[in-house]
Amino acid sequence: MSTQPLPLSRHYHQRTKYTPESLRQRTRPIDWASQPELFKDYKIGMTYPLRPYLEEPNNEDVDNLDPEVKQQRKRLSRLLLCSYGLTVKVLTRSGESLFLRAAPSAGGLYPVEVYLVSRGTPFLPAGLYHYQPKDHSLKRFWDSDVWRALQMSCFWHPNLDDTQLALVTTAIYHRSAWRYRARAYRRILLDTGHVLGNVEMACAINGYRPHLIGGFADEAVNQMLYLDAEQEGAIAILALANRLDIRENLPLAPTALPSKTRTQYPGLADDELLSQLHQASSISPKRDVNWKAIAKHSTSQNASSSAKLPETKELSPSSAVIQDKYNFPFCLKVETSITPPIQWGTDLLALESTLLKRRSTRKYTGHNLTLDDLKLLFDFTYQAQHYIEQGLDPKPDYFAPELVETFIVVSGIEDLDEGCYYYAPHAQELRQIRFRNFREDLHYLCLGQELGRDASAVIFHTADLKQAVSQYGDRAYRYLHLDAAHLGQRLNVAATHLGLGVSGIGGFFDDAVNDVLGIPAEEAVLYITTLGKPQ
Repeated sequence: MSTQPLPLSRHYHQRTKYTPESLRQRTRPIDWASQPELFKDYKIGMTYPLRPYLEEPNNEDVDNLDPEVKQQRKRLSRLLLCSYGLTVKVLTRSGESLFLRAAPSAGGLYPVEVYLVSRGTPFLPAGLYHYQPKDHSLKRFWDSDVWRALQMSCFWHPNLDDTQLALVTTAIYHRSAWRYRARAYRRILLDTGHVLGNVEMACAINGYRPHLIGGFADEAVNQMLYLDAEQEGAIAILALANRLDIRENLPLAPTALPSKTRTQYPGLADDELLSQLHQASSISPKRDVNWKAIAKHSTSQNASSSAKLPETKELSPSSAVIQDKYNFPFCLKVETSITPPIQWGTDLLALESTLLKRRSTRKYTGHNLTLDDLKLLFDFTYQAQHYIEQGLDPKPDYFAPELVETFIVVSGIEDLDEGCYYYAPHAQELRQIRFRNFREDLHYLCLGQELGRDASAVIFHTADLKQAVSQYGDRAYRYLHLDAAHLGQRLNVAATHLGLGVSGIGGFFDDAVNDVLGIPAEEAVLYITTLGKPQ
């Protein structure tokens, strides 16, 4: 057995696994009196209301504006609402209001914050803006041109050369750590991935193309946004290209850069794990990055599926031709290609309404879903190229999608045997690897949640963490969870549109999942999505 110290990301994953013993040892109760605020407020700055642009005509606040300004602000207003806006207000038993948003969040804690950086346009002056979901507005809290600082922080990423707007997602750690403690970093990344998935779909509706940037200098971005680095940090950046402007119809570009790998972390307490991993997975501003060389290498990788990755970390293999990882010569194989795909209506209006009405299911009936339902879900989630004629992006950005694997445990799908399957996205087929009913196991590994027991199917996203860290350093932990939740959000939206029940689960007995799926211990379980008939 190797005596080499684990990278901090792998150490963190091991330390934050749930086991029956670890849950019994959680003696410190949740301090409900110290529950964090769910909205970040900027007391000083210029407020730009966005709600008037969603309302009917004859609104005095907007009718006198230049038509082009009005139209551009309307597009931005709809994009932000569908991405992370408040969609429902619920009164709790205590009489307090609970605000639900377009993107799901573990425990309804919403640790993600969204910032907008404007280069300076006729409809939005240059500066830094904070999106305030509570009243659906933008607060311009810094009025200087910071675009150059953004470009420097992203090592002059080419997709910031001609774009005028960018989104930055950040996280306030304590909002999740208050309840989930050290494991909160997983939840934060999953919540952010949900938002990224929403942004991608909302951009298609409103004539934008988001270009993900995961390779940026963390400290520089935090300073640019005036964040308290002890309490919050930047997670992802998206350059918003205007598809209605030919100059901003940009080619695909690399999205990810590796960080260093930290192997020295003596005596870390549980309360330090989250912040230390985020810091360890940061990228230094002194990095020398040649995006053109990385893109050129990625293009050459596509030319030959047998090409080997070079022994350098300055690469983005996300666009390389990768074969499906698991292939079993004698297993049952079920084709998942389907015609026609989900129809999202004229101008994607059905997609917009689905984003706004999506809710996590709380209880399933236990009744079966159809195989066609399952095929449609997988088609929308993994085969984006089938939706180009409807105006959706055929190649949405991810960070390292080739490293994320998909398994599904079937308990109640008509015309599909019970058991465990591997989903092969390139071959577009399910490959059965285990044969039996796993309802009791699912109930147990989902921490006794009835969602796992009563679901018709449970989808698992996993990744070989050792391999991922060898390519991307400790930053791989971010990329994997962000990508898994992005896929999970596409499942959420497709299931909602089809009238199915769907709910993500971030709390589970990690090793029990590996046992059920029959996968190696080094395969990290990232996320669980349950599917069924809603009650």
